[in-house]
Amino acid sequence: MHIIFSKAAIDRITPYLDNRELKLKFLHDTEGCGCVVSGVPALQLIHEPTVDDRLGQGEPFAYYYEPRHEIYYEPQMKIDYNAETGSFSLKSDSQIYTHHLRFLTKGSAA
Repeated sequence: MHIIFSKAAIDRITPYLDNRELKLKFLHDTEGCGCVVSGVPALQLIHEPTVDDRLGQGEPFAYYYEPRHEIYYEPQMKIDYNAETGSFSLKSDSQIYTHHLRFLTKGSAA
């Protein structure tokens, strides 16, 4: 998977990654839905990747993700941020995954 971040998304995320202690993870969140197929995408700040995480290359951020969830996403995606609504969006050339991509910062020091 390759994710391109818009300038607005870069501006919103960069302050969290400036201290180099936190890393970005593209998460397929299944908490509360009971089924991996019903999972929703999210961005999460983590301190360390798990043994299941793989490093993905994005522009400009590298990010971690779990390869077992790759099947639910296209190889090329884009993340944007809308300052008016305070929300991220995830889309590809052929579909919009969400206009409300969660950004989980809990536990971060930003």
